[in-house]
Amino acid sequence: MSARIAVVVGNPRPASRTLAAAAYVARQLAGREPDLTVDLATLGPALLDWDDPGVAHLVAEVGAADLVVVASPTYKGTYTGLLKLFLDRFAGGTGLRGLAVPLLLGAAPHHHLAAELTLRPVLTEIGATVPGRGLFVIDRQHDDPAAYADWLAATGPVVAAFLRIREEAAT
Repeated sequence: MSARIAVVVGNPRPASRTLAAAAYVARQLAGREPDLTVDLATLGPALLDWDDPGVAHLVAEVGAADLVVVASPTYKGTYTGLLKLFLDRFAGGTGLRGLAVPLLLGAAPHHHLAAELTLRPVLTEIGATVPGRGLFVIDRQHDDPAAYADWLAATGPVVAAFLRIREEAAT
């Protein structure tokens, strides 16, 4: 059984550059398309309904993934409220059981620590292991592989080893 790969995007615009960036990172890390893509902008008011079974199912699927790329545009130096609404659904310490990659896109380089300082702590609090430093990409460079190259060179081998171990354990 292959490792489960998920992407969660908290951009309020559906089919955003943030989604494209997150899918690219997932493909580069896993060598294939993600098994699950959650574009939170498409969930609408269901995200506010804590009894919504569709959102509960997505939370369970994301929580069980071996690798989750969690992405958002940077607003006011942090991730979006839309992403926070989704992450609040995860139980502290046990909600995410695999690796999580915090990815933020922003308009200016002075936000480069936002992924590390705002999103990473939340992901670890809800149970994920973050395999390297958070990833920040200038939004206008979201489709430039060079914008990801150094981060992928540093973090990719750790993720690959983890996914290989998960796949071996599942067989």
